[in-house]
Amino acid sequence: MISPAIPGAKSGLSGTVEIAALLPLSGDLATYGQNDKTAIEAAVEDVNFFLERAGAKWRLKLTVEDTETKPDVALSKLQSIGARGIKFVIGPMASAGVSQCKGYADSNKIIIISPSSTSPALSIPGDYIFRFCPTDLIQGRAMARVMYEDGVRYVVAVWRGDSWGDGLEASIKARFEELGGQVIKEVRYDPHATEFSAEASAINDAVSSAISQYGADKVGVLVISFEESAILFTSLKEYPDILKVKFYGSDGTAKSSKLLEDPSVAEFSMKTRFLNPIFAPTKSEKYLRVLNYVKDKLGREPESYAYTAYDAVWAIAYSLMVVDSYDSEAVKNVLPDVVRSLFGASGWIMLDENGDRAAADYELWVITKEGGKYVWTWAGTYNQATDSVTWR
Repeated sequence: MISPAIPGAKSGLSGTVEIAALLPLSGDLATYGQNDKTAIEAAVEDVNFFLERAGAKWRLKLTVEDTETKPDVALSKLQSIGARGIKFVIGPMASAGVSQCKGYADSNKIIIISPSSTSPALSIPGDYIFRFCPTDLIQGRAMARVMYEDGVRYVVAVWRGDSWGDGLEASIKARFEELGGQVIKEVRYDPHATEFSAEASAINDAVSSAISQYGADKVGVLVISFEESAILFTSLKEYPDILKVKFYGSDGTAKSSKLLEDPSVAEFSMKTRFLNPIFAPTKSEKYLRVLNYVKDKLGREPESYAYTAYDAVWAIAYSLMVVDSYDSEAVKNVLPDVVRSLFGASGWIMLDENGDRAAADYELWVITKEGGKYVWTWAGTYNQATDSVTWR
């Protein structure tokens, strides 16, 4: 039997070594949270099998908490985890949750590795926050280029009013205007909203006016949201002019299973060619391990952040092996060097001076219908190095 290790002990590791995951198992990112939970469980299995083969005297034990996609709940759950002495946490996924947890994590030397937080406002050197995905400064450039290359010059932007949405909208707008486009209408909504009739009306008015001035082929709608976009689309689909223009999204909706559940929402997404970017993991044997594990457990392919969540477990495990103690400060100091040599399910992990993934390309995904079933289909790739789009 494995005897429990004491969190905070400075001597060699043995027994049970606890890590935790703060994930949105309910709320506006629920399907993503479920995907990432499953990927993390796969990683814990794989790490423990590796430790057994290596003759290590310790094993990982995982605790998972539901953040409900709410920043205040994320902090409450982190405080509960911290009170138990757990020093290594994967998640939260949303930037608003990471922002809420940052002060407590830094003060208590709790390492947070977010698989999906992208807000540039959290790019801070020397803290206890690591992010295994690129920031929205990169995604913003990607989506601006995608829309411009797609022939769109006039955009109606609608977004959830939190730190993530505000930052991404600003990033896309700045780059789109550099390229020569215009954001002609901005609709910022309450992230707690559950009804969008007023927003839908405002979007339709702006789109109708833009179509009459510039033509439908020059007009696009940018939707920066989580899975509440399904509710927004239910309101928008009642307006005929809306169906004449193209829609663009973000990593908050890319490959979302929620958008496939209601056939009318999926049909709307298909008719507007709702194009969504998400960080592109490198395809490999490790990638396939996570893909197949999640598909076997949940019956669907995960989004890209399931792969970074899987890699976060390995990053913690390897770093613990290096320092050979349950010492979060020591792990913080070695983790960037450890992951530099780590080829994970998401590919090579190079972190910048802020502890964020330094570079990435983006896959572009749309909803199509195959064999009478709505599915997510790869539509192209944005290459960061060349600032260019390759369409399928």
